[in-house]
Amino acid sequence: MADDKLAVDANDDFLTAYKTAMTQMMEAGVRAVKSSDMLGQINDEDVQIAQTPSKVVFQVDKVTLSRYEPLAKKTLNAPPVLISYGMFGRQTMIDLQEDRSLVRNLLEAGLDVYVLDWGNPTRADQFINLDDMIDGQLRECVEYLVDASGGPITMFGICEGGTFAASLAALEPQLFAGLSLTITPIDFVGDPDNFWRGEGFLNRWVGNMSSEDIDAMVDTYGNLPGEMSGAMFSSLTTMNSMTKYSMGLQRLQGDRDATLNFLRMEKWIADRPDHPGAAAKDWFNKMYRENQLVKGEFEVMGRKVDLAKIECPVLNIYALQDHIVPVSCSKPLGNFLPKEKYREIGFPGGHVGVFVSRKAQGVVAGGFVDWVKDTQVHKK
Repeated sequence: MADDKLAVDANDDFLTAYKTAMTQMMEAGVRAVKSSDMLGQINDEDVQIAQTPSKVVFQVDKVTLSRYEPLAKKTLNAPPVLISYGMFGRQTMIDLQEDRSLVRNLLEAGLDVYVLDWGNPTRADQFINLDDMIDGQLRECVEYLVDASGGPITMFGICEGGTFAASLAALEPQLFAGLSLTITPIDFVGDPDNFWRGEGFLNRWVGNMSSEDIDAMVDTYGNLPGEMSGAMFSSLTTMNSMTKYSMGLQRLQGDRDATLNFLRMEKWIADRPDHPGAAAKDWFNKMYRENQLVKGEFEVMGRKVDLAKIECPVLNIYALQDHIVPVSCSKPLGNFLPKEKYREIGFPGGHVGVFVSRKAQGVVAGGFVDWVKDTQVHKK
């Protein structure tokens, strides 16, 4: 009798598990059909990014400086803001869509906003190095804006572009009224003993490569291809990269707005420029492998970059769940600056969420505007 009861219980458990599995499969199938049907209704014209109007006002080599058209009736009496992204993604991230746009938030606050676009380097640009990018292209754009506005500017540097901006601000402090950095590496080693699971893979991976390995990787192509850097970043979150077109789309259940948000992000991810070869070697060898910047050993055109020579107010924004630029790689900037000139914002999100999440529109853009008002708005 006991054996018969066990058999019955086992059969009931199997039937329950079977029914649960079948229900989940059917629900997943319905979600997949809804998502597939929605994708069929969307065309490329529906997936537009970086739609805030702007006009090129200056160009050096393939690098352009554009000014966004004002959106506010009342402007802040503050220096112009120049936004500089890095070369591992396109600056269109700052204006992904109308309701998730750093640019629009700054414009609506009354700021005069410019953006630097590094362009599309080709094999002819493979010998451009960090000296050329920082003390050449970036500096010329900054100096143009300083001359045009009649005074120092506010710099908003993002990721690699933030590292460039911090270096230039240390070398030429008279050009800057304020320096804001977002998800920017300063210490390229950080605190590996206390990385959370999934954090710091890029630091460890590049740190374990030899300079010969890095040079050979870049020399194979002349430049560092955007496709290669994209694959590198995708490998940092393997499961998400493998499942986003299946499970990820399924979860959207055919919601048009959510699907468009997803596709806009994918459009940005797919548009990665090549990185000039010599600059990529400098970036990985001098920064990641040798950690020259935080050690005070990094040189631009023969001049050592001393971060303690930054004179303007500084705002450092980092993401608490950033798997690409760990918090411990960004926060050390504060060690070089007096407390009264340094401010931090720790955003509860990831590397990209700093710009595209709804919460970021208030925390990051709002925090930046408040900082500008506190430190740089000219009192009448």
